[in-house]
Amino acid sequence: MTELPDLTAVELVAQYRAKTLSPVEVTEAVLARIEAREPELHALYAYDPSAARDDAKGAEARWHAGEPLGPIDGVPLTLKENIATRGTPVPLGTAATALVPAADDAPAAARIRESGGVLLAKTTMPDYGMLTSGLSSFHTTARNPWQTSASPGGSSAGAGAAGAAGYGPLHVGTDIGGSIRLPAGWCGLVGLKPSFGRVPVDPPFLGRVAGPMTRTVADTALLMSVLSAPDPRDHLSLPPTDLPWSSLDGSLEGLRVGLQLDSGPGLPVDPATRDAVTAAARAFEAAGAVVEPVGPFLTREMLSGLDTFWRTRAWADMTSLPLDRRAKVLPYIAEWAAGGANLSGVDVYRGFAQIDTISVATLRATSPFDVVLSPTCPVAAPPAEWASPTNDPARPFEHIGFTVPYNMSGQPAVSVNCGYTDDGRPIGLQISGRRFDDVGVLRAAAAYEAIRPPQRPWPIG
Repeated sequence: MTELPDLTAVELVAQYRAKTLSPVEVTEAVLARIEAREPELHALYAYDPSAARDDAKGAEARWHAGEPLGPIDGVPLTLKENIATRGTPVPLGTAATALVPAADDAPAAARIRESGGVLLAKTTMPDYGMLTSGLSSFHTTARNPWQTSASPGGSSAGAGAAGAAGYGPLHVGTDIGGSIRLPAGWCGLVGLKPSFGRVPVDPPFLGRVAGPMTRTVADTALLMSVLSAPDPRDHLSLPPTDLPWSSLDGSLEGLRVGLQLDSGPGLPVDPATRDAVTAAARAFEAAGAVVEPVGPFLTREMLSGLDTFWRTRAWADMTSLPLDRRAKVLPYIAEWAAGGANLSGVDVYRGFAQIDTISVATLRATSPFDVVLSPTCPVAAPPAEWASPTNDPARPFEHIGFTVPYNMSGQPAVSVNCGYTDDGRPIGLQISGRRFDDVGVLRAAAAYEAIRPPQRPWPIG
């Protein structure tokens, strides 16, 4: 029998509606799971069980009256630390940040509250969200529930750990180069980077999105129906659109599918990951899809240019800090950002210009296909104490060659579990799609979810 913390959001809402479960008993069960696992995983920040209990009581009363606030009323969930919630400081993963309570809820937090979600806590992240790791100068290092010596990924590190451990079914992360999909891949979750602008964020920035991290595609779709509501604070957001998020049924018959196994620059794909992604492509083909190879389209110049621009941006942020606070930044991030200290304006411009170059290359390479399959990350989760798979600030982005192109092009991309290494670490399959076809990507993911090999039990204890 499935324990209450491991029920999906779709299942919870159905049982709330039928009055066979109460948000109060579900929340209590999730809080018990957190108390059991959190001392080892370190996934949470600003954990507030008292507020969660109050939210659950309010949801229980609304369901009893038949008047839920929205599609996720009474469902326990978390928000990534950098998604502001009124009254809670936003340290951005670093001890260098002054802890000033946020004045307002960010768009994702506002939509969650309006829908009645039970906010358990925020989730931990690395300094400035610039690591694929749970390593942080502010938070205790987050760990992967599948193997606690391993990293959960990042920068939505705590969200990945919380989702895999069953801290409720819904978690919201952010992603500017893979920060939803990479931890989803290493933690066995579904992690959607929506089309750029689909989910309003504040402050908006090129390539940055917020999106769901859940255990099932249906739960990701349910959460997207909430998160994608409009918010005027994001001037880069897409026009409001009523998308059929719950319509996930679809056939793979005749779907034009690309298979990319080489990202170009960066780490080579390890054999276990290559085998798992290739097997997934064969499953698509057996279901009637037409699968063709896609060659690498990212170049070293593109990836290095993006690194140059991001270093400069980080250095600009750090130099605005008083020296005593700057000294508190994680040494790996401080060393990386210092690479932007002496660059010329021309160097920085050329780096920034690679964003458009990446966008054009990605759109051209993927245009013949409805979806493109690839590894989410070329390697499995490294040690928890490593900042990245190379653990080298001179080579910080060697693992994002499959994920970052879609941040720059604005296309939707989702990670879905497709297998495990010999020692049990999950392997993510990335499914990317055409610009704005978020529902199409989720339909392809749901179809794969139905035909993939049996999944291993979640690491709940």
